[in-house]
Amino acid sequence: MNPTRTDKTFDCIEFKRRVQAEIYEEIRGLSQQEQIEFFRRRAEEGPLGEWWKSIKRTKEAGVAR
Repeated sequence: MNPTRTDKTFDCIEFKRRVQAEIYEEIRGLSQQEQIEFFRRRAEEGPLGEWWKSIKRTKEAGVAR
């Protein structure tokens, strides 16, 4: 069997490392509580923000799933 080679157009590991470095620069110097708030805010404002908010409302209402 002769496997076909495809050239990569996207390097997932490089992307992950670059984004982690960017986030590190943003939260560097923040207290632990400020970091938690940073990630909460990002989760609420991101592409899954409405889903995240619905989970938070469910948790606050004390509804078990």
